[in-house]
Amino acid sequence: MQLNPYLVFNGQCREAFELYEKTLGGKIEMMQTHAETPMAGQLPPEWQEKIMHAQLAVGEEVLMGSDRPPQDYRKPEGFSVSVNLEDAAAADRIFNSFAEGGTVQMAIQETFWATRFGMLTDRFGIPWIINCSRPA
Repeated sequence: MQLNPYLVFNGQCREAFELYEKTLGGKIEMMQTHAETPMAGQLPPEWQEKIMHAQLAVGEEVLMGSDRPPQDYRKPEGFSVSVNLEDAAAADRIFNSFAEGGTVQMAIQETFWATRFGMLTDRFGIPWIINCSRPA
């Protein structure tokens, strides 16, 4: 079994996944627009280039997402995407990249359980937890 976060965006999926690919060091494996599907004729012209499905591989992990039409979009809440690292410098870099234009709930810092820990919501509305655990 594999569990994968599926993120929903309000028209910014392409921009978000390009940032995630660059910041997390992953590879976008799929980025399909609505225009590339049999549903193309059912959507307005301004929605044709929005993303129906995106898939980003980061190591063995997969992050997926899509754009939702404005009438169906709901602000993400009640979850966070957790990134767990062993390298404090990488944790700082990822946190700072995602914090640009976003909202920081807890600045990245040392805690009693981690060398680096921080919480934020990126500029696309996705909540993140960045954690770099202490060595055992």
